[in-house]
Amino acid sequence: MRAVLIVTLASTVLSADGPSIQVSGSAAVAGRPQANVAVWLEAPAGRESQARRKIVLDQRNLQFAPRILVVQTGTTVELPNNDRVFHNVFSFRDGKRFDLGLYPIGSVKQVLFDKPGISRLFCNIHPQMGAFVIAVDSPWFAVSDTSGRFTLPDVPVGTYTSHAWRAGGSPLTGSLTVEPGSRLEIEWP
Repeated sequence: MRAVLIVTLASTVLSADGPSIQVSGSAAVAGRPQANVAVWLEAPAGRESQARRKIVLDQRNLQFAPRILVVQTGTTVELPNNDRVFHNVFSFRDGKRFDLGLYPIGSVKQVLFDKPGISRLFCNIHPQMGAFVIAVDSPWFAVSDTSGRFTLPDVPVGTYTSHAWRAGGSPLTGSLTVEPGSRLEIEWP
């Protein structure tokens, strides 16, 4: 299988690692734009982690927001209860395994995603609630928007293994040479 991730290189920047390029692209399934596709590039061994900002996976209107969240390994995600009811967030399969227990309105729990993997999150009280947290060993990741578009942060020039994942689809792996004018197209049937 292949996925449609059309990657175009938008700009070149000089950094301590040499020139880097902001990589823009789009994701599609059967020729149609696909939202909520996680895309990332593997970082070379020995590359230091970038500073992490505060990451929030909200609970509001009996839903998680966002539904798909990609974080760099070693990131702590805050899970505030901004709903009008209690929640009990857990993940027992794949990725990070945890159970935050029952917590009330206005409370915030935290989870450290210390290993790469895909975590499926649910609420023990509200079965319609579901989300995914994808922890990756890379600073270059994004999630496609409702138009199927995404932008990876400034990526140093070089060749990388690319990954694409979507709920209900097979994960995809490819190769991307990051240089001015490069493109990567992957297509899920």
